[in-house]
Amino acid sequence: MEVELILLLLAVALAAGWVDAVVGGGGLVQLPVLLLALPAAPPPAVLATDKLSSIAGTTVSAVGFARRVRVQARVAVPATVLAVALSGAGAVTAGRVPAEVFRPFVLVTLALVAVLVVARPTLGTRVQPRPARRRTLVPAVVLVGVVLPFYNGLVGPGTGAMILIALTTLLGLDFVMGSATAKVVNVGANLGALVVFAAQGQVFWLLGLGMAACNVLGARVGTRTALRRGAAFIRATLLCVVAALIVKLSLDQLRL
Repeated sequence: MEVELILLLLAVALAAGWVDAVVGGGGLVQLPVLLLALPAAPPPAVLATDKLSSIAGTTVSAVGFARRVRVQARVAVPATVLAVALSGAGAVTAGRVPAEVFRPFVLVTLALVAVLVVARPTLGTRVQPRPARRRTLVPAVVLVGVVLPFYNGLVGPGTGAMILIALTTLLGLDFVMGSATAKVVNVGANLGALVVFAAQGQVFWLLGLGMAACNVLGARVGTRTALRRGAAFIRATLLCVVAALIVKLSLDQLRL
């Protein structure tokens, strides 16, 4: 691999770590570039390398948030345990998904997230807690601990952002508290997929570890930024990132 391409991937990992710490979904920045940079690599190997980089930054961000913000343990604990297993199950089936289906799938997901955030201007800007009852906790755990982690292992990009949106919508958390909880669950989701990919020998370890170091640096800066600037900043960043990626992926899709 050329030095210029390696430097590009390291820079992208740095940016992805920042994005993932602020709003989640750093894979939306990192994975498309990896797919372009490694066109001959099997999709599971690209996903595995993305997971290795992402889990490092997400773990650092989760610790940083947990020190300052209360994590919703009643959701985070069962959802994280489930996420490890379901993300692993998604990773097992990842090799059966053709690479060409990734882009439209991610595009639709991004569009749905953008519509939801725009349609609800107060979403995530202040805490509006729902009663901690089974009818709210169970759907939240199923969505963020089962459905989204399976998607994370299968395809991956945007999982952190979707977990954040799910928690703010179902439990009435603001974006800061939602981010703290989402990071914990996302660590479990990335771990489950990474274990499976590693067992299959799919990880590009040297590249992935280099990107992981840059991802950690970006995550440290992003965590401090999010905690200092608050929920309104996280919401604005989420919209900017999603809008930019929708435009980028739409143009890519039209070129097919």
